[in-house]
Amino acid sequence: MSATQRPASVTDELLERLVARVPGRTGATWKLTEVYTGEVLVELPQSTEQDIEAAFEEARAAQRLWAQWPVERRLEVFARAHTLLVDNAHTTADLIQVESGKNRRMAIEETCDPPMVMSYYLKRAKRLLAPKRHGGPVPIVSGSTEVRVPKGVVGIIAPWNFPFATGLSDAIPALIAGNAVVVKPDNKTALSPLYGISLLEEAGLPEGLFQVVCGDGPDVGPTLIDNADYVMFTGSTATGRVIGERAGRNLIGCCLELGGKNPMIVLDDVDVEEWVESALFGVFGNTGQICMHIERIYLPESRYDELRSAFVDRASSLVIGAAYDFGPEIGSLVSPDHRDRVASHVEDAVAQGATVLTGGRARPDIGPAFFEPTVLEGVTKDMLAGHTETFGPVVALYPYRTVDEAIRLANDTDYGLNASVWSGDLARAEAVAARIESGNVNINDALATAYASKGSPSGGVKQSGVGARHGDQGLLKYTDAKNVAVLKKQVMGPRPGQGYDAYVRQMLSSLKLMRRLRVR
Repeated sequence: MSATQRPASVTDELLERLVARVPGRTGATWKLTEVYTGEVLVELPQSTEQDIEAAFEEARAAQRLWAQWPVERRLEVFARAHTLLVDNAHTTADLIQVESGKNRRMAIEETCDPPMVMSYYLKRAKRLLAPKRHGGPVPIVSGSTEVRVPKGVVGIIAPWNFPFATGLSDAIPALIAGNAVVVKPDNKTALSPLYGISLLEEAGLPEGLFQVVCGDGPDVGPTLIDNADYVMFTGSTATGRVIGERAGRNLIGCCLELGGKNPMIVLDDVDVEEWVESALFGVFGNTGQICMHIERIYLPESRYDELRSAFVDRASSLVIGAAYDFGPEIGSLVSPDHRDRVASHVEDAVAQGATVLTGGRARPDIGPAFFEPTVLEGVTKDMLAGHTETFGPVVALYPYRTVDEAIRLANDTDYGLNASVWSGDLARAEAVAARIESGNVNINDALATAYASKGSPSGGVKQSGVGARHGDQGLLKYTDAKNVAVLKKQVMGPRPGQGYDAYVRQMLSSLKLMRRLRVR
């Protein structure tokens, strides 16, 4: 199928049905285009402050009823949704490709993320949300119960690079916990999350519980944050600071997954063939538009020429193209504006003395936003590509003499989202991983193993974020803990006729006894 032939599943009727649920009382719209061609697909309504407030009001009404459902009943909805999402994966992938321009492999893999998240919480949520009994201050006659209650309405601001995965996967644990959700997808990539929500409702999610509002971030974001009880954001560090500050003023919690300048350290005992293929995906997967993708590779000086040659040769052979099949290995960037940003990083590096080993050019002959897989050498921290997140198909190679030097260089960044270590000796790799300042570290993989491990929290350190998704924390963050304490007999004070001095001596002796008996 050529790039100009839109997938048969992406009909005008489907597009109009999807965007019809987006509120926009003024009639203002945004032209949502097919990235491969620049053709306008549909006019996306733009939500006003009043639209957003109304969406939260409707969500709150639905949430009050949803929160009363037993956890088991809520989980039944997501068990059915899991089947629907898997059965409709190809239609979802068509929508993802149409709106984002990514290649088919990445689109299909993105459709797998929400079912994987569902699988984890279908097994864990009942236990996580069950009341937990704890001891009280006085054994036997007192106790407390930790009760998990939903926050209320969660606001999610989803990015354009994985619109379906983040738009749904971040919402799933919030909904399971008993919350409602109002999501703001990026204008460029609103179709796939809208389709995913329709499948959730087909599975039995009550209408009104999952709302969608659209618009530019500065126009929509403040009202969304001001009406939310919790905010989940994935995006740039600069925007994350603004969101975090506003959430703090409102005294609500937030989880922020922000930027990265992610390093890979290759040790001198690596198997070159295994390393190259994983490193290529870690750098060029989703055309480099992955928050956890690798932008810096540190190679041992003793094998630098060999490893550089193998990586550059394979990178230069990657198939780049616009197609709705599995032919192209590299797809488009999300927009011409983003293509220009990526190009500016490469041009700045070259102007300051860096060398392009392969790639380095836009490809308007393929489509409006295509850019070649690019490998740079001689990049320094003075260059944009040396210290700022490029977020495109661009990587810099660096030699190192000692492992200590490689670790120092890997940590020499304000970011700390993801890192990768490669070695034939796992114990050696784990020792290096322990010294890297990053929220995620992959050993003998670039990024997928950490992100796909849904049982472990995934988040950033330093300027790469606050909080985490996945794991038990990924659900509990959407709840408040209520402490229900019970005193069965009034023993908290002096007995009749007992002086306070005697009571204090008794109390202090009891503390020592409880410590020896390990009573809590």
